[in-house]
Amino acid sequence: MTYFDNIKLSGGELKFIDRHGNELSLYIAIVKVMNRLVSWCQDLKLYAIHAVSLHVPFHIVRKCVFTFSGVKIGKGSTLHMGCRFFDPRGVKIGNDTIVGNNSFLDGRDRLTIGDHVDIASEVLIYNSEHDLDDPEFKAINGEVLIDDYVFIGPRAVILPGVKIGKGAVVAAGAVVTKDVDDYNIVGGIPAKLIGERKNKNPSYRLGRARLFQ
Repeated sequence: MTYFDNIKLSGGELKFIDRHGNELSLYIAIVKVMNRLVSWCQDLKLYAIHAVSLHVPFHIVRKCVFTFSGVKIGKGSTLHMGCRFFDPRGVKIGNDTIVGNNSFLDGRDRLTIGDHVDIASEVLIYNSEHDLDDPEFKAINGEVLIDDYVFIGPRAVILPGVKIGKGAVVAAGAVVTKDVDDYNIVGGIPAKLIGERKNKNPSYRLGRARLFQ
């Protein structure tokens, strides 16, 4: 007799089954239940953070909420409206950096963004992905590091384990699967070298946040 997808009564004995059909001990079943409760709490926390990110037009309020949730944000940095996270505690942003509207910062592994980095709108940065060869389709993580003075164009995608060197440029819509050397310009799917930045000694500042962005 089946009461739920993961609980069955067989021969007068209660059995616990995971989503792959494997039988679990009582201890493992309890651990999984506790992990699920923690996950639900995390989902509720993210819902509240994203509600603020999407609907509160004042950057100072959003920054306070992001910081309280665990994002490390440097002096003078801006996260525009609609920015989303998976785990804010894994995200560290340097000074005078801008993250465009509706961007996604993963955080399930370490995501480090340097100083004076300009990330345009709707950029997706991942540091966790599924292992396609794993029988249970488990996730594998990889730290992402974005160095100082990088520019990432709109709707670019950065995949796990990538390091983007100082002053590098990622063209709009590019999918970055490998490291990018200092001052290189990459574009395409997957991203490939298309040029080199001439200014090898950048010193500009990106400036303050717009009031309602």
